[in-house]
Amino acid sequence: MPPKSSDGPRLKSFQPPQGSLSLIAGSASPHLAGKIASALGVRLTPSEAHYFSEGNVFVRVLENVRGRDCFVIQGIHGPVNDNFMELLFWIDALKRASASQVTAVIPFFSYAKADKKDEPRVSIRARVCADAIEAAGADRCLMMDLHSPQIQGFFHIPVDHLYARYVVADHIKALGLTDLVVCSPDIGFAKSASAFANYLGVPVAIGNKTRRDHTETAHVLEVIGDVKDKNVLIVDDFTISGGTLISMADVLKSRGAKDIYAAVSHGVLARDAGEKIAASPIKQLFMTDTIEGPDAALPPNVTVVSVANLFAEAIRSIHDRTSVSQLFPDGPVA
Repeated sequence: MPPKSSDGPRLKSFQPPQGSLSLIAGSASPHLAGKIASALGVRLTPSEAHYFSEGNVFVRVLENVRGRDCFVIQGIHGPVNDNFMELLFWIDALKRASASQVTAVIPFFSYAKADKKDEPRVSIRARVCADAIEAAGADRCLMMDLHSPQIQGFFHIPVDHLYARYVVADHIKALGLTDLVVCSPDIGFAKSASAFANYLGVPVAIGNKTRRDHTETAHVLEVIGDVKDKNVLIVDDFTISGGTLISMADVLKSRGAKDIYAAVSHGVLARDAGEKIAASPIKQLFMTDTIEGPDAALPPNVTVVSVANLFAEAIRSIHDRTSVSQLFPDGPVA
């Protein structure tokens, strides 16, 4: 009988039970997805999305993802409905390709603004979207700065909620601004503004804002707090027309504030918003790269701060089955 080999059986390389990591870039978020992949030190999984002439969208993953832990990165911003449907098709394609887990990474969820039934005979659109994402087969979601954090409760699957304020606040800290006050444009964002102010170690003020219709026009009526001879940072979760920020800046200037800054998580920015912000009292607007749109030049008083590293850390935590909340220096605050 021949002697047994002393080397023993050759072991295959270790694979975690959840499978290897796979990142898929939807057509709404290719640049952010590329940055996230670079931060993670992995390549994007080859894929394609094709829009036919009548608007029908076709998606395909171009390599085997059987048994892999898949993250599809697709923002739900304009064109909102096209991007939303594409997300559903990516989830379905990955589940049918036998991925072990599919996480929908949604940097901006536009329908989060539709979180309640505050008028007769209207749809709670965020809930409908949550149902559709689950029905398509998503195992979990990763989102950033939902307009209403309670939207997480619309889902029956886990939702990891990231906050851009830490990334933006660290950028602002590096500027060395003195006599700074953080200001919320309305009562609804006051809790988040307080968390922003606490992280920066500065006071907080609150505006009194009202909307009279669906024209995206806001009117700031008053400011609660001392802003005279102070540099003020207006914070909000998103801006479309820039109207709320500009109206707030005008009121702050009339109350004796010095330089006015603004920070939003999501720069939706309608077509003429850049011109309005450029001509406003806002010295600098900081926004993240959660939204990708036409490559139109931003005005010089707009700075984009990337959240790719934060998303990469969250994806790594989800993949490695470690706590995502450890990414929040002072604990999550709605």
